[in-house]
Amino acid sequence: MAGTDPQAPSNPRRVFTMLENNPEVMNELGAKMGLSPDLEFYDVFSLDDPDLLAMVPSPVHALLVIIPMTPAWGADVRAEDNKMEWYQEAGPEEPVLWFKQTITHGCGLIGFIHCALNGVPSESIVQGSVLAKLRDEATPLHMDDRARLLSESQTIYDISQSVAVKGDTAAPTLAEMELIKGHFVAFVKGKDGNLWELEGGRKGPLCRGPLGPDEHVLSKRALDLGLKRVIGLQGDAGGDTRFSCIALATRQT
Repeated sequence: MAGTDPQAPSNPRRVFTMLENNPEVMNELGAKMGLSPDLEFYDVFSLDDPDLLAMVPSPVHALLVIIPMTPAWGADVRAEDNKMEWYQEAGPEEPVLWFKQTITHGCGLIGFIHCALNGVPSESIVQGSVLAKLRDEATPLHMDDRARLLSESQTIYDISQSVAVKGDTAAPTLAEMELIKGHFVAFVKGKDGNLWELEGGRKGPLCRGPLGPDEHVLSKRALDLGLKRVIGLQGDAGGDTRFSCIALATRQT
């Protein structure tokens, strides 16, 4: 969902191989990027069944979701974006660290980064790691420079490519990827206690509402404000309500 506003960042220089949204891929990506081994991604098999939800350790720090872009959700996205200005914030006071996507088929990578740099305690990022360096260098930058920092990193490109072949299916061709309509979206709890929806193809991060001190991103309120809101839009319009969801949480021992 690339923006057409003249303030949008410049065109990408390279094409990434699209990542699968599964724990195996994202856990290996996390290990190579510098996410603490105390954290893992887990499959989320249901948003309502208590027994299936109990399979995911609590609290959940972030959700990474693929949602099909249906006409109903597309109309909602356009209506929201038409009311928004391009994101201008920068610095450590931001409630979330958001990256505009300029790299082709980098949505899975950016979704992972949004989870890892927002949804977890700062001590869960290994000091001196690729993630730590990205966080420190990106924090003072504005949208265009952040996008450029990410798109021009050879190290991050190489890591992403190395895990792209770890999924359950073969990597799609460029022609096949053009037909894929799903979008990666991250849901995280910001420094301000609000639920934030982060997608690199939007004009900026989206605040979805406050969460209580004991509410995490897989809590009922967070789901109602976030993922279930989108699913409801799809269902009400008779659209595709399928989704793929993984959760970032403390590793089970």
